[in-house]
Amino acid sequence: MIRPLILRSTAEARRELERIGVDPAGIARMLPKLEPLPILVPGLRPAAANILKQELLSLGGDAAVARGTVACSIDRTDVLLIGTRKQLSGLCAKLAQQPFGLAALAEQVRQLLATLTTPRPAWRLARRELPLQRPLIMGILNVTPDSFSDGGRFSTVETAVAHALQMVEQGADIIDIGAESTRPGAPLVAPDEELRRLLPVLEALAGRIAVPISIDTWKAPVAEAALKAGAEIINDISGLTFDPALAQVAANHRAGLVLMHTRGTPATMQQDTGYQDLLGEIADFLQASLQAALTAGCSPEQLVLDPGIGFGKDTTGNLEILRRLPELAGLGCPLLVGSSRKRFIGTVLEREKPEDRLFGTAATVALAVAHGARILRVHDVQAMRDVVDMAHSIISPTID
Repeated sequence: MIRPLILRSTAEARRELERIGVDPAGIARMLPKLEPLPILVPGLRPAAANILKQELLSLGGDAAVARGTVACSIDRTDVLLIGTRKQLSGLCAKLAQQPFGLAALAEQVRQLLATLTTPRPAWRLARRELPLQRPLIMGILNVTPDSFSDGGRFSTVETAVAHALQMVEQGADIIDIGAESTRPGAPLVAPDEELRRLLPVLEALAGRIAVPISIDTWKAPVAEAALKAGAEIINDISGLTFDPALAQVAANHRAGLVLMHTRGTPATMQQDTGYQDLLGEIADFLQASLQAALTAGCSPEQLVLDPGIGFGKDTTGNLEILRRLPELAGLGCPLLVGSSRKRFIGTVLEREKPEDRLFGTAATVALAVAHGARILRVHDVQAMRDVVDMAHSIISPTID
């Protein structure tokens, strides 16, 4: 029976050609032809878009443009470049001497192709590097009285430390401590109160667990104190928009830095969840956050990006992020996904209590791994360790 082949990567395509018995020279020649790669280029002038289309057609590819582009009767058009890696690389060569900013566009396309071909192998933290050959589990430790899922359960040092040790034993690669709730509608917490909750737990854990500790905070003074006390990662829900000074703190300590997309504050974020172009707006926001971190002196190897599931998005938007997660890979950083027990899962499955959303969470985590997530932030470490490892084994050439 004939059938289509789903080849999600160069490695998968190579394995199939090797299985057939194609000679090495033939494999090198055919690999690019097996990977059509649509690339969206927003907001070009019609003259530039027409050049793109003609050049790509001459190479055997194509470009989708808006009606009116050929006649230049519109002001701007998005362009969808459709071609194999080989065709797109050839397009870059052809654009090198072209006007209308196309030479600069060619360099952007080259960088994107390189990013997609060679994902980052490790995440650089304050005191080590974390390999990313397999997806990592970030275990959630809330030391708050009002978190949406487990508020108050681990608000003493003893219960928090015990839970962190349990998560490490269950397979957590990172422990992420939060001392301020970021649930929808949550009030802000003063830095002094956040540190009062955070530091005793951090100091008790820093010498007892081998895995790195992350601090879920957007405040520069809190991050500074936490890094001095032994943390190695700052997990910023605001993508540096709440406190831009946080970028300099991360740069000074060479700490890992997670930059997340959000809209509004936790108190207001669910009041406006409509988007004209959800993934486009997330990508633009994260690109600006990424640039702010780099300008402050962070290295690209320190940075991880998070699309912010549940932060300023409705159920439809959260599901769309999970479906279209690979579109964010072009930003060049590993992706973190935090869908664990969130409200959209309860909405879809009609599960009111967060603790009843385990299997729904498992589905989102497995698909996030399949779509390129390298760090999964979860409450149920033991179960999600199995989900992540199984999903990774299915999509990977070999079992790590």
